[in-house]
Amino acid sequence: MKAVVFAYHNVGVRCLKVLLARGVDIALVVTHEDNPQETIWFESVSSLCRQHGIASIAPNDPAAPELLAQVAALQPDFIFSFYYRHMLPATLLALARHGAYNMHGSLLPKYRGRVPINWAVLHGETETGATLHEMAAKPDAGAIVAQTSVPILPDDTAYEVFGKVVVAAEQTLWRVLPAMLAGNIPRLPNNLAQGSYFGGRKPEDGKIDWNRPAQEVYNLYRAVAPPYPGAWTIVKERTFIVGKACLSAKLMENLPANLPRGLAVVDNRIVGVCGDGRTLLINELLADGQTVTPEALKNILL
Repeated sequence: MKAVVFAYHNVGVRCLKVLLARGVDIALVVTHEDNPQETIWFESVSSLCRQHGIASIAPNDPAAPELLAQVAALQPDFIFSFYYRHMLPATLLALARHGAYNMHGSLLPKYRGRVPINWAVLHGETETGATLHEMAAKPDAGAIVAQTSVPILPDDTAYEVFGKVVVAAEQTLWRVLPAMLAGNIPRLPNNLAQGSYFGGRKPEDGKIDWNRPAQEVYNLYRAVAPPYPGAWTIVKERTFIVGKACLSAKLMENLPANLPRGLAVVDNRIVGVCGDGRTLLINELLADGQTVTPEALKNILL
């Protein structure tokens, strides 16, 4: 069986390795050039292709006529998309004899759309996963082929959950691929009315509103904690990013009452006071890429 694969990021690398291990002929990989404005903390699809002698390209537009012609000439049995960042046009999807399939980082139909793991953590979900599904004109709307769930623990950051979802994606594809190659492709309902759709997030979306309850602020921190851009706040025209934090009632028992909302220093510890009177213990606070000590913050707050 021959496949054309659109892939990027860790999920792209791991799922490509599954295809190779299952004996799939990968005729072409379409990936992205790394953005110099982005922190690249993940594995390289391009590097994997070089290691295995797989042809790879990184066009700007997956709808370009020349790409359509190139894929058509390869006559693929399957088209796969593994964390490729662009929607693929229906004319391209139709070129695969046995269909086109995408690996999405949620338990569809929940959290269709962009950055699903970050949104799931932000909303305090206790579970997410990876779903392989047919690609359709609408994003993440085709029939479900297979999915695997993973837990989101109370203190997990989106980065930690992403690591679990990478493994879930690998497991999902590994289990269902033999049936797909044999022509027995499961097609389960993807009821969009029971799900949700979310768009992308920008660094400015990480601004902390200290008037919100502590759990919401903590979920924001977890959803965008480094290596993502981080949850941030401004004090006296300086921007501070919460690098590490925890929410623990026991640690906060002896704090003074009526602390003002926002950053504070109590007993040589940095805390963030929220709208419900509860606080985050901030174990690492950053400004201009450097760690801010409790003493330094105290002087800034004076």
